[in-house]
Amino acid sequence: MNLLALDSLGWDSWFQDQLENLCDEESSVARVAAVDRDQLLLLNEAGPFRAKLSGKYRHKSGSASERPCVGDWVCVQMPEMGQYGLVHNVFERRTCLRRKAAGDSVEYQMIAANVDFVIIAQSCHYDFNVNRLERYLVMIKDGGAAPFILLTKTDLVTPEELADQIEQIRKAGITEPVETLSNVTREGFDELKSILSPGKTYCFVGSSGVGKSTIINSLTGRELLATKAVSGTGEGRHTTVRRELILLENGALVIDNPGMREFGILSAGDGIEASYPDINALASRCRFRDCTHSNEPGCAVLDALERGEIDAEHFGNFVKLRRESEHYQLSYAEKRKKDREFGRFIKSAKKELEDE
Repeated sequence: MNLLALDSLGWDSWFQDQLENLCDEESSVARVAAVDRDQLLLLNEAGPFRAKLSGKYRHKSGSASERPCVGDWVCVQMPEMGQYGLVHNVFERRTCLRRKAAGDSVEYQMIAANVDFVIIAQSCHYDFNVNRLERYLVMIKDGGAAPFILLTKTDLVTPEELADQIEQIRKAGITEPVETLSNVTREGFDELKSILSPGKTYCFVGSSGVGKSTIINSLTGRELLATKAVSGTGEGRHTTVRRELILLENGALVIDNPGMREFGILSAGDGIEASYPDINALASRCRFRDCTHSNEPGCAVLDALERGEIDAEHFGNFVKLRRESEHYQLSYAEKRKKDREFGRFIKSAKKELEDE
């Protein structure tokens, strides 16, 4: 059996410093490779194995976002032959990628944890969308990971169209690295491989059909992930149904994701500030410190917009994302308050029953 060192799975001093306080002598550490409802696929030095959450941990973990997701490190009681391991604790996350849960729920949905880089894949054909790209960048930066952009299916557009798309990205004030790639001609694969470093974790995100699973299969050299033939328009069809951590031959770790067109913003003030440095630099020169950049006199941002120094669509997306973040943050805070009040009510009711 080929044994793996923990650092080859992404273990570092951040997690080592937590070890003594989280894991007892009977527990081992492992990384979450996949989540299937109430079952976890874990990886450690010896390889993969199955585990479940202990009853105690399941009880103390409040929301779904606090439970293990792909990329988390956990303390686990190793399984005996034919049984499941038991997870007792989850390490504090160094970085995370999360979004507002779909629908009306005001809650976080965890996408992945402890990722170093998030690769935003957009097809050059029908999927290219700068506003959606800015939305991804906000949530990636808010979680602490480093983003870079991968434009796929370059064989479906002309060199001039590709150059125009990159220009649109730069015009929006986006300075992150941009790589281009074609699954058909293989152009760009060597450049992508050179970016992926041993022991680092890379999470692929993007809409359905942009070629994420095909790219990962090419990186592994094996058909690990199911794919389907492209449609008549050249776009792929949605295939990935779960998130999964995969160790590549060169030692890099990649996470594939189901396609996500909806990427709701929830409490992402830090990410918005990091994603719009041009607007925030101007904001420091506004007359009022709490300027909303809507109609206040002496607003340096509106002055720059009027002079054409800021792209109007870029500014409009900034305003939209900030309002969305603030709106859901208020709703989230109210939800948390109600949850705490309900928790206190339950504890009080239990105490009264015990005293009777």
